[in-house]
Amino acid sequence: MSVSDLSCLTRHTDGGRVLVDDLGKRYGGAAGVDAVAGVSLDIAPGEFVAVVGASGCGKSTLLRILAGFEAPTSGTVEVGGRPVTRPGPDRGVVFQDYGLFPWLTVAENVRFGLRQRGTPRRRAGQIADAFIEVVGLTRFADRFPGELSGGMQQRVAIARVLANDPAVLLMDEPFGALDALTRTQMQHELRRLYREAGTTVVFVTHSIEEAVYLADRVVVMTGGAAKGVPGHITEVFPVLLGDDRDVNAADFNALERAISERVHAG
Repeated sequence: MSVSDLSCLTRHTDGGRVLVDDLGKRYGGAAGVDAVAGVSLDIAPGEFVAVVGASGCGKSTLLRILAGFEAPTSGTVEVGGRPVTRPGPDRGVVFQDYGLFPWLTVAENVRFGLRQRGTPRRRAGQIADAFIEVVGLTRFADRFPGELSGGMQQRVAIARVLANDPAVLLMDEPFGALDALTRTQMQHELRRLYREAGTTVVFVTHSIEEAVYLADRVVVMTGGAAKGVPGHITEVFPVLLGDDRDVNAADFNALERAISERVHAG
């Protein structure tokens, strides 16, 4: 199996809908701080939604609640028509920290979830090899995480999540540690993978250019505890630029500017 043969992926057509209704999260009880409030979002199966906004506006809080790592204080969250109450295999998560097992090799880290789910050893190895190739680490398959750079470790984390074929992929600045060339390559591969698999993607990033390049819609969040206003969705921008996007094109730059102005308007 190679990167050109992704038959290991499931075509997710129903389980990837994400529905957030009037979500709120308060830290510290009644006298605490509202991190987010009144957040509602309906994401269709197979849709790629990027979430942008200044630090502290609640982007990562929203993602952690979608992942099931935190419970909302108010409102509801559903994935595939089921309430989110805990982490589950229908949601794969890539956060900024790598979360790799230091005692396992690259290949063993990528195979780990597959083996836990009962995938036969040979099949798990084939799938892992394919995604290790996707992230450009075939030559390092037998290395341990401590022998890799931070950017390479993040690529292993991405490969591990993709190999488990989730219906929803939740990503929090996953390419932030990568060099510019590798980041561009990973953006291209992510677009291809999610389109082939029909995976729903919720992608948090500080890069508006990255959001416009990747997403079907860009969600702008503003507010946050530092501003004394709960984080909330201010505007949602559809990205109507087709599949072959040119970051230097006039329409691309016009949309990027419009989103940037909305982010900075607060």
